[in-house]
Amino acid sequence: MIRLSVNLNKIAVLRNSRGGNAPDLATAAETCMAAGCGGITVHPRPDRRHIRPEDVTLLAQLTRGRVEFNIEGNPFARPRAGYPGLMALIGAARPQQVTLVPDSDGQLTSDHGFEFPRDAQRLAPVIDRIRALGARVSLFVDADAGSLEQAAALGAARIEIYTGPYAHAFAAGDAQTELTRCANTARRAGAAGLGVNAGHDLSQANLAAFCAAVPGLAEVSIGHALISEALYAGLTTTVQRYRAILAGPSTPESRGGRG
Repeated sequence: MIRLSVNLNKIAVLRNSRGGNAPDLATAAETCMAAGCGGITVHPRPDRRHIRPEDVTLLAQLTRGRVEFNIEGNPFARPRAGYPGLMALIGAARPQQVTLVPDSDGQLTSDHGFEFPRDAQRLAPVIDRIRALGARVSLFVDADAGSLEQAAALGAARIEIYTGPYAHAFAAGDAQTELTRCANTARRAGAAGLGVNAGHDLSQANLAAFCAAVPGLAEVSIGHALISEALYAGLTTTVQRYRAILAGPSTPESRGGRG
């Protein structure tokens, strides 16, 4: 079954907007895990707009031995007051997966992936350091990313396909071109020996079509849509609905996947 990793950034946004500890991040994580999610994702940013370094420590302890912990971030964002840098967070939290994303400090949300071979030289030592800490490395890429063989040669285990363009096309009623781009990228990744993750603007409305079209999908990371939908249906129900979508009706074998 494709793993659902729930991104908790938006819970932290709501908490930070008022101060204090409500809504409680630990309770949200416990609720998602009890509902059957396979992972928890966070994307700590230098401006501390949502997930903070102390949240990373808390969630690392909470998820350990229970579900996969995935830390997203830009390894090239400089450390500063209140933000020790991505590598320091990884070293302290020891997540199972690290997803490297090339976003700038002030970027509202991730909106593009790494490019190869342009980014290969600076990524190589970062990937080596992360692997030495025992984490799997996933690289955030656009659906038409080239030279995925080079990503594999760098030591990355997976790519995460940026699905924002697909979600926008789906909402406009014409998703086939973007689905084809994502599917072709997944096939090329598989041929290069890379696992395939996906994320950004995936929702209950567009997820089933994506899973049916994209082979070898191992994991989806979903935050904004899932938390938004949970405002109406509740967090437990929403996580369970996503798990049901990811469970079927097809099998991993019929999707050509490695699960």
